[in-house]
Amino acid sequence: MKTDLTDTTASKINKALVLGRRAIGTPAVGMVLTLVIVTDEENAYDALRAASDAAHEHPSRTLLVIKRVSRSPRDRTQSRLDAEVRLGADAGTGETIVLRLYGDVVDHAQSVVLPLLLPDAPVVVWWPVNAPLDPAKDPLGALAQRRVTDTYACEEPIRELVARADAYAPGDTDLSWTRITPWRSMLAAALDQVDCEVQSVEVEGEEFNPSCELLAMWLADRLDVPVRRTVSSGPGLTAVRMDTDCGPVVLDRADGSLANLSIQGQPARAVALKRRETAELIAEELRRLDPDDTYASALRYGVDRLNAPAKGDEGAAGDGKGARAVPAPVGTVAKAPAKDAAQEKAPVRKAAAK
Repeated sequence: MKTDLTDTTASKINKALVLGRRAIGTPAVGMVLTLVIVTDEENAYDALRAASDAAHEHPSRTLLVIKRVSRSPRDRTQSRLDAEVRLGADAGTGETIVLRLYGDVVDHAQSVVLPLLLPDAPVVVWWPVNAPLDPAKDPLGALAQRRVTDTYACEEPIRELVARADAYAPGDTDLSWTRITPWRSMLAAALDQVDCEVQSVEVEGEEFNPSCELLAMWLADRLDVPVRRTVSSGPGLTAVRMDTDCGPVVLDRADGSLANLSIQGQPARAVALKRRETAELIAEELRRLDPDDTYASALRYGVDRLNAPAKGDEGAAGDGKGARAVPAPVGTVAKAPAKDAAQEKAPVRKAAAK
């Protein structure tokens, strides 16, 4: 069921929700959170489709906020709110409300969204593109327990990553971090199979890919060893090579779907490590609403060293592979609290057996 409302208010939207539920016989139960998507008209369709797919795992009320910027100064003074209420088959397993804001109301989107939030339910705000520099201080971000951004969708991902570190607040996360969850799990599992000490690491992937940078920063933070960042043609992350005193441990994914894990003294194995769709990434983020301390630790550790070349890297430019290193810290690095073994388990440097 779909209901269009022109030049409306939040109270009229709530009334349309009640009438719509009565018409199709759907009670207002079973939804576990409110997902607020803030985007533009160009990216609205893809974002809403990803949220609808994720709602099969997390039934939710989805509020799609589209801020329509008027070009004419005269139009900017004419505030208007148009809405589209979708229930039943048109909204999947939850409820969807598309909000189009015009004029001065664009700067007060929180006053429209607040009355439409599910009572006593968590709120997650997602910016597929053009996230604010400080999501926690954004009027919509202040309503949420979790704030999801995507630095990969920005024009300058590395600069955006620096901004994320400067403005980090508990509850912030980024889909570039979510993309490397399988890599982190696989690398942690690989190190569990050996009794060696990691001496250095090389992370290979696309240039200016924030997921590659985050993985390098996470490894440098958790292993306390030098991490070298090299550039490949992609797609995305292509390889991680860890040098240990027992031999190399290599996780190589050249085609974006199937990876090869090789450990010294063991036969090579093929492991599934495909690039995931946005719907899968959002579904993963909605599984946890507590602050991600591991992400915060990695972000704080390496962001100030992203563009610092290591000594001896000057000659690397001539071989066709750009390289830079994330140096190891001086002194002791504070480790983040342990998380779920499947996703947050970090590799630990192992001392060689005597």
